Amino acid sequence: MALEHFETIRTSERLAEVGPAWTDLWRRSGALVFQSHAWISAWWASTPDRERRALAIVLAWRGESLVGVMPLATVRRKGLRVLEWAAKECADFGDALLAPGTDRDLVRRMWRHAGQAGGFDLAYLNRLLPGAAARALLDSPGGGIRLRLNHREEANWRVRGPWKSGAAWFDAQSKKTRQNYRRGQKFMGERGALTFRLLGPEEPLAPVLERLTTFKRAWLAAHGLASTAFYDEGSQALPAMVEVLRETGLLHAFVLECGGAVVAVSINFVQAGAMMAFVTTYDPAAERGSPGMVLMMDYIMWSIDHGLQTVDFLCGDEGFKGRFGTEIITLASLMGARTPQGAAAHFVDRARHALRGRFGTPAAPVDTAPAAEAVT
Repeated sequence: MALEHFETIRTSERLAEVGPAWTDLWRRSGALVFQSHAWISAWWASTPDRERRALAIVLAWRGESLVGVMPLATVRRKGLRVLEWAAKECADFGDALLAPGTDRDLVRRMWRHAGQAGGFDLAYLNRLLPGAAARALLDSPGGGIRLRLNHREEANWRVRGPWKSGAAWFDAQSKKTRQNYRRGQKFMGERGALTFRLLGPEEPLAPVLERLTTFKRAWLAAHGLASTAFYDEGSQALPAMVEVLRETGLLHAFVLECGGAVVAVSINFVQAGAMMAFVTTYDPAAERGSPGMVLMMDYIMWSIDHGLQTVDFLCGDEGFKGRFGTEIITLASLMGARTPQGAAAHFVDRARHALRGRFGTPAAPVDTAPAAEAVT
């Protein structure tokens, strides 16, 4: 058997060159789109702050065959170089990518190579599902930068149950929930014909994404929240990621139209037998009709009627997820230091968390940048 050898991708040119091998590995592995070459490349091409980022993607080769990918990148925060998942800002789950049948010890060897390659002070790998291959790095022996569980956790809510149809799921909801849905439909229906539909594969996405972005900016402004790279003026990040979903055949874009005008949008994708809700928003001007809630209930019923027994809300702490979700999964995070500066930041991060717990002060927001928090 050929011996494994490792390399670290640092350039856009090399990232493009390994595309075919990476895509073949991704397809054979059954991994989520977040670990695909197309997803990582689209993020790298559209990220608005490349000047403070660098690629650090580790590849594991066995002869001429690609057998492992650890999609990493660094970002500078408060003077520290933090190693994290590439495309972290637009990926709900992070993990390494392994060829079928590959022992997870390969993840440890890739991680050891990442540490030897250097270029970072602190490592922070988050959004790990319980079955993530990267969990093999937790206090793993055999050298490399030691990673420990970090106090930051995230919730992943899912709708899962034995319903035979969408109508059966609807009937299982509380009386209040059913009334709110019908009330929202009635309110919007009085202003024009109300239509829920899945966009066809040939329909242009640009107008829908423009509406989505407009809605999201208005919603963020109304709630006093800062925008993100997805919704900043002129950003191409969201269109780039949605195009990946379209090209891979995973995209399911749902809209709710009132009088022919879109009042709510949900950019979803189907993978691993689940409907995954990537981005959902609605027109704040139609808020009295709860268009977001109506659309969400519509696509849940659509999913069940089409044989998908799981609707995955992915990451985020929006209140509706807990109200509708029937199953919650905790996503873990790992942190470790490579340099004295990183060790200091790691220590301060742990100390601040301990003080919060001791004195009952509110915890930091989920997924706060650990380096930034540690040095402020």
